[in-house]
Formats: sequence, C-alpha cells, structure tokens
Amino acid sequence: MGLSEKIRLEHQAARLFMRAYEKQHAIKMRHIWHNEPQKPDVSCYWNDHKLDLEIAHLYGSTEEAKQLLGRELSDKTQLELQHLSLTPPDHRLLEALNRLLANKAEKHYESENTWLVIRNTHPAWQRQDFETRCHHIILPQKHPFEQVWLLGDMAGESGIIRLDA
Repeated sequence: MGLSEKIRLEHQAARLFMRAYEKQHAIKMRHIWHNEPQKPDVSCYWNDHKLDLEIAHLYGSTEEAKQLLGRELSDKTQLELQHLSLTPPDHRLLEALNRLLANKAEKHYESENTWLVIRNTHPAWQRQDFETRCHHIILPQKHPFEQVWLLGDMAGESGIIRLDA
C-alpha cells in the first residue's frame, strides 16, 4: 500500500467516524488534517477542542487485506485465502481485533488527547457481531488512548460503538 493510499483510507475512515459520532452524540467534529510520524494519523476539532485520531483498519488477515484492497494475488495468497475460507469468519473476528488492539497499545504518540478509531473492513463482520462479543474483546490495561471506537463497516453505515466503555 502506497503512502497516498494509506492517507486516503485514513482520512476516509476519520470522516466516516466523525459523521457517525456527530450523529450519535450531537457534538461537532470538524476539519481533519494529516500528522507526521510520532503523532496520531489525523487531527480534528471535537467541540472546538483539538483531538487526535489514530486510525486502524481491521481486515482479518494480511491475505484478506490484499484481496479487499484489490491487490494482485499470488498463488500462495490465493491458497491461503482458500484455507481461510474453511474457517468461519466469526471465529477469526476476536483474534484479529484483539491482535490489532494489542499492537496499538504498544504505540506511543506525541499527543495529549488521542482516540483510537478502528474501521472494520471485513464484509463478513457487522457491527452486531462486535456488540455480541464485547465481553471477549481484550483491551490491554495500558494503552495510549482516551477512548477506543469501532466503525462497524467499511462505509460507516452501521454506525460506531465504543469498545472501552
């Protein structure tokens, strides 16, 4: 994934999250801009206060990410996707999400107010799948985020849920 594609996906996820947050909480979120390394991915204004958002995309696996992003798939990747298709996606949901949370918990940012926004990109997983498994989600005790949110689907149509509440 090139840098411009990564930034485009992060900005798109941030905009979708901000719209859903505004709708759910009636608090304005405006004006995103991209940050340099050591800072969270994007910043915005949350009710006139600066807020940093670290954006993560939940694909399920590296092979599924390649497929969802429209990459050319090698024979090895296609074989791995065939093997993954034998395991029901809901069995992989918690493993993928908990792995992502553990990885993000180890990061450090130059920021006073950072939220983690995870955008679910896996077409087999929907917001209700995460809601019904909330008690199995493992958020590490120490992490750099004030709040952790999940955008329920790629297009943001199913809304957001807070994972650290």
